[in-house]
Amino acid sequence: MTSPRLQTALRGISGVHVTPYDADGAVDQAQLARVIDRIAAGGIHNIVSAGNTGEYYALTPDEVRSVHDGATRANAGRSLLTAAVGRSLKEAIELGRRAKAGGADAIMAHQPMDPFAAPQSQAAYFMAIADGVDLPLVAYVRSDAMKANELMGIANHPNVAAVKFATPNLMLLADCVRASGPETAIWVCGLAEGWAAPFYAAGARGFTSGLVNVDPARSLRIHAALESGDFAAVRDLVNTIATFETMRTKFGNGANVTVVKEAMEMIGFRVGPVRLPGLPALDGADRETLRGVLSGWGVLDARQAAE
Repeated sequence: MTSPRLQTALRGISGVHVTPYDADGAVDQAQLARVIDRIAAGGIHNIVSAGNTGEYYALTPDEVRSVHDGATRANAGRSLLTAAVGRSLKEAIELGRRAKAGGADAIMAHQPMDPFAAPQSQAAYFMAIADGVDLPLVAYVRSDAMKANELMGIANHPNVAAVKFATPNLMLLADCVRASGPETAIWVCGLAEGWAAPFYAAGARGFTSGLVNVDPARSLRIHAALESGDFAAVRDLVNTIATFETMRTKFGNGANVTVVKEAMEMIGFRVGPVRLPGLPALDGADRETLRGVLSGWGVLDARQAAE
């Protein structure tokens, strides 16, 4: 069921866009269109709407629908569009079916967050969504709880196009890649640019990115170096984003979206603060560090760099 175009896109960059809010805290569709246009015009292969960088768990179901709709309109078919779903199984399937009707190319199912979810039931959750929605599914796996055979059950489901593997357990990934066959889903690095090189070495392809909101060209250069096997160039490029990505991991990853949103504000996108329980704002020292990073990348003009 997975088209060649989708397979190619999933082996590329899956850029997860931020969700902008207006002064009243509502989803800002005008700013959302600007964000999507920047990513699509930048040539990012697959746009993921309402992912974790989009604050999925801070959005109401109606807001998720609004974000999906706005992203699909703004993208206008330029990149592949993957609509993220999750929470209860019923909600995930309903959102997925609606996303298909709205023109999405695929859906991504978030890792179930229920603290009492059994590992085998987490696997069953992904497969039930794949059964219930007639669109290719990307399974967003963030837990080491599932064993290789359970992950393989997901990856070998005929409607699963990719597994977004978002845990640093490279031995588990290697076990899964070794057990894969021609019909197995694509294993995608779900930990962004910084982890992409070891994931590629283990057999994954493509990676997810929040950086694309700020500097899509830099992310594309990393992908091109990975695809050409130039790991020295990958290391050099990843070194340029190390401070940015390390800042995102502060407070148990609580600053993950905050750093991206504050960077967007610095380059002229009024996206608003992160909603609780994420970190709403950086402190002054971190903000100055971030400004220095963006200045070094050349994405700030002289006026912005001096502010």
